[in-house]
Amino acid sequence: MLLTGGTGGAKLVLGFHEEAAPEDLVVVCNTADDSVVHGLHVSPDVDTIVYTLAGLIDPAKGWGIQGDTFTVLDQLRRLGNETWFRLGDRDIATHLTRTRLLAEGQPLSRVTAALCAEFGVRSTVLPMSDQRVETRLSTSEGELSFQEYFVKARWQPEVLSLRYLGSEDCRASPGLLDAIREAAMVVVCPSNPVTSIAPILAVPGVREALRETSARVAAVSPMVQGRSFSGPAHRLMATLGVEASSAGLASAYHDFVDVLVIDQGDRKLRPAIERLGVGVRVASIRMDTLDDKKRLARELLRLVD
Repeated sequence: MLLTGGTGGAKLVLGFHEEAAPEDLVVVCNTADDSVVHGLHVSPDVDTIVYTLAGLIDPAKGWGIQGDTFTVLDQLRRLGNETWFRLGDRDIATHLTRTRLLAEGQPLSRVTAALCAEFGVRSTVLPMSDQRVETRLSTSEGELSFQEYFVKARWQPEVLSLRYLGSEDCRASPGLLDAIREAAMVVVCPSNPVTSIAPILAVPGVREALRETSARVAAVSPMVQGRSFSGPAHRLMATLGVEASSAGLASAYHDFVDVLVIDQGDRKLRPAIERLGVGVRVASIRMDTLDDKKRLARELLRLVD
């Protein structure tokens, strides 16, 4: 089982998909980034994982469908609509389908399963919850949704605090908690710990299930030497009350993670992490190529063996 957000986590998800039996893979996705765009329910992290597993992802961008066109978006712009959130034409078909099925009363988990079936994805992709949870950031420019902060404002405003609106009252997707408890291994992907992983952990019962599972729980750091590989993770770590480093990540995850995989450039942090009761595996965690992704997946699989 893997817990993930979007682009960074998708790299490791693909590595596992190539190195293990796809049908044995369960991927739990953050949905606190979900938005309504032009009246359509968009699940960016879910779609990134589904497109990755279906072999459709645009590898250059890390999101969207490779070779997609933007005719609808261009027309929306001509008609005076805001188009800072870019949706490709084939991508829009996914959102139209999801929105229709949700309007018919189907839960997000069932809709996601139906989309996986249509795309030929053999792995199980679970949204973290069927209920709405939304990351809201209090910033120097007012309160923003994650997409407004990350895409529209290009993560430039100073973040003062954040919350996961709706998390206290939501429920884990059907089967999610049992899947954690029964997993052979759980991996926390190198996704943003604040806006991708923390919302999953905020779903009632998830953190407790991670503590209780008999499976080895591993996490991969999304940063090296205090800087994330991409995105604002290192900027947002302070909102969790921890330092922006792999050691800070270990302090945030120490109650449920058995092993943290860190980059060779963070080797000096090993003693500090081990003092937290978290084991350490030092490896190359950069995933620029498919071989990199597969190699890191094998490294994690060896922790079980």
